[in-house]
Amino acid sequence: MRIALLLLVALLSACQASLPALPAWQSPVGLEHAELGQIVELRSGARLTPQQLLERLSAAPRVLVGERHDNPDHHALQLWLLRTLPTQREQGSLLLEMLTPDQQARVDQQRVASAAGQESPDLLNALAWQRGWAWSLYGPLVRHALAQPYPLLAANLDRSEIMRIYAQVPTLEGKASTAQPVREALAVQIRESHCNLLPESQLPAMLAVQQQRDRRMAEAVLAAPQPSLLFAGAFHVRRDLGVPLHLADLGGADGTQVLILAEVGETVSAASADYVWYTPAQPEQDHCAKLRP
Repeated sequence: MRIALLLLVALLSACQASLPALPAWQSPVGLEHAELGQIVELRSGARLTPQQLLERLSAAPRVLVGERHDNPDHHALQLWLLRTLPTQREQGSLLLEMLTPDQQARVDQQRVASAAGQESPDLLNALAWQRGWAWSLYGPLVRHALAQPYPLLAANLDRSEIMRIYAQVPTLEGKASTAQPVREALAVQIRESHCNLLPESQLPAMLAVQQQRDRRMAEAVLAAPQPSLLFAGAFHVRRDLGVPLHLADLGGADGTQVLILAEVGETVSAASADYVWYTPAQPEQDHCAKLRP
């Protein structure tokens, strides 16, 4: 019995030792913060090791990971997750908010080329990558995903679809996603993200676009080969406001796990996610300053 226990301990140690090393922090703010690097299981308050987090996420058919788009540490941890989750089980698919359906054929072509060792020397243009997503941050994720046996899938709306929503706001079906507190909280976030300068007449269309994006992500996640993994902005993956509500309305909420990558000092509640992983912060910028009179 003792020998068996020793072998089990050795096997577990070897498994943990085989995991890729965690990336070094890149953001400059909060490097001495007490929360830095902590992973918290929000319902219990327990602190988890990276290995424990992997074990929990690997058991889920759907994992949603929320990021701050301009934080390099969030993208480094996402790449680490892409490399480590397949050590626990096979990966079924990766979905990105940053890709739209009209790019999917290009993505598929580049996957074939990558498998043949013929990656495009100008991958950014080959994918028609949208300039609003910094390629310096997303490029390593995309290159890694294109070289994998599982599909890389679009999870956002095409521009033409967005313009149709602006022209005529569609009716959103479902009880969870259309609840008044959800819509009010999203409206507040939209106003704040537009520096409280958005005309009220535009708010219904902006809210519709936000929720139709979340609905599309939910539909894409459900349709994707499992286990599926979605990378998107933190607001999109929140349990109380985003994709999980749409999964519930579509009858696919069971088995979903939500991990939010948050900067130290931010508050993430158990209502919005299952886990939070605290990283250093980017310097605060007043993006609204140049818009004020």
